[in-house]
Amino acid sequence: MKEKNTFGLIIGNRGFFPDVLVKEGREQIINFFENNGYNVICLSTEDTKYGGVETLEDAIKCGKLFDENRNKIDGIIVTLPNFGDERAVANSIKFSKLNVPVFIHAFKDNLKDMTLARRRDSFCGKISVCNNLYQYGIKYSLSENHTDNIDTNQFKNSIEWFAGVCRVVNKLRNARVGAIGARTGAFNTVRFSEKLLQQSGITTEVIDLADFLNLVNKFTDTNKQVIDKLESLKNYVRINSNVSESSLIRMAKFGVALDNWVTEMKLDAIAIQCWTALQEIFGIVPCTLMSKLSETLLPSACEVDIPGALSMLALQEASNSPSAIVDWNNNFGEDQNKCVIFHCSNIPKSFFINPEMKIQEIISQSVGNENSAGACVGKLAPGPITFCRISTDDIVGEIKAYVGEGEITNDVLDTFGGYGVVNINNLNQLLLYICEEGFEHHTAINKGQVSNIIFEAFTKYLEWDTYYHL
Repeated sequence: MKEKNTFGLIIGNRGFFPDVLVKEGREQIINFFENNGYNVICLSTEDTKYGGVETLEDAIKCGKLFDENRNKIDGIIVTLPNFGDERAVANSIKFSKLNVPVFIHAFKDNLKDMTLARRRDSFCGKISVCNNLYQYGIKYSLSENHTDNIDTNQFKNSIEWFAGVCRVVNKLRNARVGAIGARTGAFNTVRFSEKLLQQSGITTEVIDLADFLNLVNKFTDTNKQVIDKLESLKNYVRINSNVSESSLIRMAKFGVALDNWVTEMKLDAIAIQCWTALQEIFGIVPCTLMSKLSETLLPSACEVDIPGALSMLALQEASNSPSAIVDWNNNFGEDQNKCVIFHCSNIPKSFFINPEMKIQEIISQSVGNENSAGACVGKLAPGPITFCRISTDDIVGEIKAYVGEGEITNDVLDTFGGYGVVNINNLNQLLLYICEEGFEHHTAINKGQVSNIIFEAFTKYLEWDTYYHL
């Protein structure tokens, strides 16, 4: 599990509203963050009255504090214990020069205590703060409820949701993805634009497959890294008897070179030319190695599908859990809301009921069993999923995406590879959209229910045209 986010906290205040509410509210919200494992950077009670922002001088101090901690702050949270000064809030963010997600929270009033000494008016103040942020061109996120008390599940869920938005936005704005080998010749569908990705801050590092295999071939069977990698592969999933020791050793060498290149290039995700040159030249399929990387939160996509790897990365950041990449592959009888998702496969082991490393049955028909060991196969475990796909659309010059949720079912299916049956409401409508908009046959899936996080991050902060399937 990754570390919790660090938030810059702005506590709004307004002079002719009760100051004591700011003092109490600051203590409550800071206690909440500390008790839930989040880190907070905010003005102290020595910096300003009760640590709030009200004046221009307060905003300058707050902006300077955030600017000095810009490498730590993942997002900004504005809280309003009373009406708050909307200019001070907006100026604090402006002066910080941070480009991170912003969340606006307002305390509830207590109907039993609406006196001059205790009435908050945060309900109204939140509207004024949002109005000013809108004028300033500052993007911000809102909770489902207009006002929330700190001690509610709704507030906790809202902060967890916002934390996910921050992770997705900040990771994708600075993501580094690695492409090993050229796009598989038969698949125009995974063509993409490095330039469009770069405009969103995403850098693609490329290495030729021959150059990469040259790195692999430098390792001997007795190299300690190779021996350790071999042991980790044997402990990862059950290995079918058709997988030879020599194939496992080749996988181990490939895996060590992969680890080293990822570290050297400081990559967040990768995609590999996984067939058929690799089998013909080196005699393995890299699926289990890729499965293992994705399981350890380094998304690994097949067929040099870089946008697919980014889709996996987005879901991973939203949920703090592994993602997989699959094909929208087959109809499921006459059920219009079910289809078969499949890959050969490189799906992380946590998605399966009982995974096994085997011969890759499709490729083995052309290159032979001895050159096609390493697929991670089995039936996917039932449960909810979020699906997501990022695509670079060169025709209109923009990045676009879709996201939605469904459920892997327990339906029986007699087939091969990594497979599952998924149930999605209005599936045919989704498939019509995918085909009409020219999306790829791959989609990323994650076991978390995080579609609302993805949609907020993609549309509001990354400004990608995103379809939300409901």
